[in-house]
Amino acid sequence: MSHPLLAKATEKLLRKDFPAYRIGDTIRVQVKIREGEKERLQAFEGTIIAENRSGVSKTITVRKMSFGTGVERIFPIHAPVVDKIEIIRTGQVRRAKLYYLRGLRGKAARLRERE
Repeated sequence: MSHPLLAKATEKLLRKDFPAYRIGDTIRVQVKIREGEKERLQAFEGTIIAENRSGVSKTITVRKMSFGTGVERIFPIHAPVVDKIEIIRTGQVRRAKLYYLRGLRGKAARLRERE
């Protein structure tokens, strides 16, 4: 159990502007990238294979295939670097962690769409 004062303080830091995503969904995450004085948005599109922790330190692991190589990136959900999350497809899975997708390629790595 966390302390009530700690919970109240961290509640202000939680972001509520994201859509309701689930494990197995294909999402596009817009991340703020600073290059010198300039700031730009970079999109990372992939499948959510894991969700860790809760509260302010909540993270999601997103996996995509880039030129035949699997690329995974961990995003801190409530951090200011994450600008926007868009849901592209909804996947129907029966697992909380989809680490088994790391060993699959091509059509074998597809997920059924949720109704």
